[in-house]
Amino acid sequence: MRALFLPPVVLLASMGVMVLLNKTAPLHELWGRPWSWLGGALLLAGIAVAQWHARLFKKLGTNINTFGDPGTLTREGLFRFTRNPMYLGFVASLVGLGITLGSVSPFVVPLAFGLLTHFWYIRVEEQALLQKFGGQYVEYQRAVRRWL
Repeated sequence: MRALFLPPVVLLASMGVMVLLNKTAPLHELWGRPWSWLGGALLLAGIAVAQWHARLFKKLGTNINTFGDPGTLTREGLFRFTRNPMYLGFVASLVGLGITLGSVSPFVVPLAFGLLTHFWYIRVEEQALLQKFGGQYVEYQRAVRRWL
């Protein structure tokens, strides 16, 4: 059952909901098609950031599963600047999709995804990291912001 709530699954479901909202309830068109290239670029950049760090976890041999036991604490890649580059990439990709779709209604989804991530996924992960790494993780929290 937890597999249904893994962040990549929720990300894909969120994208589907955004497209559906845009098709069925486009509240207000924000801009014309010239802006869609910007949204597409942000969508791809967000996914690239998430994939980059997923590959980094694989290279380091650490667990990527949100609900699993953390393997290592890393400061490589964008982990030097944000404690959650994969989630940041996911949110950026959803915002990019919203820009591409071009109406207001889909933007409720990146907001909901960001809140879910902030108040559930990250809290679960931070608790596990604190239990495993203790003071080393506390030092990392002090040095690096949760988001940006």
